[in-house]
Amino acid sequence: MTHADPRADARAGMERFLAEVPTGVIAVAGHFDADGLSAVATFIRALRTAGREAEPVIVGKTETPWDPSFAQRLRALGPAALILTDLGTRGEAVLADVPALIVDHHRPTGTPPHAVTLSGHGLSPEPTSALIAWWAAAALGEQPELQWLAALGLIGDMAPEDGFPELAEAQKRWGKTALRDATSLVNAPRRTGAADASPALRLLLEADGPKVITKGDSADAHALVAAKAEVREAVEAARRVAPQVVGDVALILFSSPCQVHPLIAQQWRGRLKDKIVLAANAGYRPGWVHFAARSASGRDLLAFLAEHRPDGADGRFGNGHAQATGGALPAEVWNGFVTGLGFPDATVPEDQR
Repeated sequence: MTHADPRADARAGMERFLAEVPTGVIAVAGHFDADGLSAVATFIRALRTAGREAEPVIVGKTETPWDPSFAQRLRALGPAALILTDLGTRGEAVLADVPALIVDHHRPTGTPPHAVTLSGHGLSPEPTSALIAWWAAAALGEQPELQWLAALGLIGDMAPEDGFPELAEAQKRWGKTALRDATSLVNAPRRTGAADASPALRLLLEADGPKVITKGDSADAHALVAAKAEVREAVEAARRVAPQVVGDVALILFSSPCQVHPLIAQQWRGRLKDKIVLAANAGYRPGWVHFAARSASGRDLLAFLAEHRPDGADGRFGNGHAQATGGALPAEVWNGFVTGLGFPDATVPEDQR
């Protein structure tokens, strides 16, 4: 997309994609955070309203779209086409023989073959995947009733409040507090030990606004509240771990089944403003260490991780944004990585993997 008119570019890209897929099921695959879920819900609702067949598929805990297990789930739908949103942009196709639309805002690591790509990366301000999805969905007809979903994605990925008129308009219509509270709840399930985002997705597919999420009495609404409580407890435990500091890097190593390492990194980022903060979780996935990198120093964290990329790292290492990235490494690879950074005491013993 271009700086000149990204809204028109997104709509035109969706039109090109749909022209390739006159009939058949469109599988809409997305990340399980508020931005990814909102983008998926936007596409599904707009496609179904327009009379198209569409089915959602959300990545699971530790899963990427390029894993064989994910491709198998997609194949089971017999898709005529595929939309991938908020999942990154790589050079490899997820399903090589299926037309694809890529909607994303992270730094690309390649150009996917035979796909229409709508990328917000490099735009200023940078649109989130949910906002790009809402722009693109206009190809199926204007979608004013879905604008609150775009707002959830903007809030979830901390887009600047004054960056997009769409956010201000949504806040005026649906309420600023309601949108922020709904975003927090939608984000909660994917951070739990089970990482089951299906209750959040069901609500986003059916609700007419954020208050169905924040004040609803359904089983799915209650599941989001319970998930938020579980995550809150995990954060409280992890935040009691003191950082180790070597040079310009601060490392916080803990163990939790919950995906709270990004939250811990963000919290310490504000306290250690001149450091690169690495929050590492040795309990999220057996045999692996998952970590988040944040910094208030302005350092390009993607470049930092590329400079220190260990042998054995795969596509899970060093993706995302220059100021918000991270990765996952097998424990033995992690041990070499942190030792090289000057943290030999942060290795994971074999009996704790």
